[in-house]
Amino acid sequence: MPIHIQAIDLEKQFPGVRAVDGISFEVTRGSCFGLLGPNGAGKTTTLEMLEGISQPTSGQILYQGGSLDRSYRELIGIQFQSTALQDFQTVREALTMFASLYRNTANIDELIQLCRLEEILDRDTRKLSGGQRQRLLLAIALVNDPQLVFLDEPTTGLDPQARRNFWGLIENVLRRGKTVVLTTHYMEEAQQLCDYIVIVDKGRIIARGTPDDLVDEHLAPFVVRLPIHALPAGTTIPATAEERNGFIEIFTDDSEQAVMQLQALQADLHELKVEKPNLEDLFLQLTGHGLRN
Repeated sequence: MPIHIQAIDLEKQFPGVRAVDGISFEVTRGSCFGLLGPNGAGKTTTLEMLEGISQPTSGQILYQGGSLDRSYRELIGIQFQSTALQDFQTVREALTMFASLYRNTANIDELIQLCRLEEILDRDTRKLSGGQRQRLLLAIALVNDPQLVFLDEPTTGLDPQARRNFWGLIENVLRRGKTVVLTTHYMEEAQQLCDYIVIVDKGRIIARGTPDDLVDEHLAPFVVRLPIHALPAGTTIPATAEERNGFIEIFTDDSEQAVMQLQALQADLHELKVEKPNLEDLFLQLTGHGLRN
C-alpha cells in the first residue's frame, strides 16, 4: 500500500523537556493507524506535528512523499478532543459555516447521512447529547472531503453504546477509502478499529505492529484471572502471578497447569477466567501502568 503520511526522526523540545525523541513511522493509505500512549508520553505532541499545528524541533513529516506546504491544512480533517461551536446555531448552520471556510467541500447531504445527523439538523448545538455532538464534530472534520483524517480521542466521555455506535461511523469512513489516524484511551477501541498501532512512552516508540501481532509477540497465549479474594486468607500468590485491580493474573503457555497451581492453593475457582491477552494487558507489560486519562 502507498504511504500517505510519514514521520522521520521527529523531535520536539520544550524548555527542559524533550517531549518527542526521534519518532519515525509510516501511515499507509486507506488504513486506520493508532497512536497510543499515556498522557505525557509525547502522543499528543506528535499528533499536533502531524496535523501541522506545531513544528518539530528536528525531523521531517512527508505527506504523499512531499513536504508539508501551505495547502496541507485544506487537505486534511481534524476532530479535536474539544471543539468550540458557535452559540445559537443549529447543526445544519454549523455544517454550512464550516463548509464555507474551504474551497473544496464534501456533498453535505451525503455527509449528513454518513454521520447520522438527519434527525438533529434543526437542533441548537448547545442542546446536543455527547454522542450527537461527536457525530457533528466528525462531520465537520470531513466537511472538506479530506483523504487523511485525524481523530483525537473522539469517544472520550461517551457511554458504551454511543461509543460503539461511533466506531461504526469510523468504519464507514474507512470504507470510503479515507486514511484515519486515531488516538484513544480505550484499548478495545484500538483493537476493533486499528490496522496498525504505535505505542509511545517517554517520547519514544516502545512497540509497533498490528494489534494481534503485538499481543502474540509480547505475551503468552493465555491469561488466567482470579479475584484475589478467591484465595484463602493469608495465602501468598504464586511467583508466576501478578496482582492487578483486585485480581491475580497468570500469563502462561499452559492454562491447565496454571489452574492446577491455583487448585493446589485451595482457591475458590468459581470466578476463574481463562482468556486471550488483550492490548490493555500488553500496555501494562510494556509500560508498567495503564493508560492514564
